[in-house]
Amino acid sequence: MRRLHSALLPALLIPLLTPPAPTVPPPPAAPSAPPIARAWPVGVRPPVLRTWEPPPTPYARGHRGVDLAAPPGTPVRAVAAGRVAFAGRVAGKGVLSIALTGTDLRTTYEPVRATVKKGEEVTPGETVGTVEPTGSHCTTPCVHWGLRRGDTYLDPLSLLPPWLLRGGPSRLLPVLDVPLPT
Repeated sequence: MRRLHSALLPALLIPLLTPPAPTVPPPPAAPSAPPIARAWPVGVRPPVLRTWEPPPTPYARGHRGVDLAAPPGTPVRAVAAGRVAFAGRVAGKGVLSIALTGTDLRTTYEPVRATVKKGEEVTPGETVGTVEPTGSHCTTPCVHWGLRRGDTYLDPLSLLPPWLLRGGPSRLLPVLDVPLPT
C-alpha cells in the first residue's frame, strides 16, 4: 500500500505544482461598420460572388471587398448619403469612391462608369453610375464593392441592416380575430 501511495503522490502533486499554460487571447473581431446603408449598390438582393476576405497584414493577399453579380449597364446606387471623393479611372478601370456623411467611412465601386463628379452630394439609393462591360476581376460580370475606414478595409456587408441581408420577399400574414371593415 505504501508503494501505491508513493507512486500516486507525484501524479497528484505535479499538476498542482505546474503553472498553467499561458492563455492566448482570441484574435480581435474583424472590424465592422454600423449598419447605415439603405440599399444594395446593385439590384435588390444581388448574388454575392465572392465575400470579404481580410488580409492578415496590410500588404498580404486577401479580398478587400465583396463581388456582386451585375451585368454591364446595371445602375450602381449609393448605399448611404455621402460626398463623392473620387470618380475616375485607375489602371484602366472606372472607380467611384464616396465618403459617407457623418462617419469616417468610404465606399468604393468598380468597374463603374460614374454619372456623378467629385464633390457632389449623393443620397441613399441615388444612381451614381453604371457597371462597365470590362475591367472586372470576376469570371462573370460583377461590381466590386469595398469599404474603408482610413487605411483599414472593412466588410461592406456590415453596412447593410439585417432586413436587407435576409433573403426572400416580405410576407404579409393574416390578422386573426379582427373584424373586416364594412
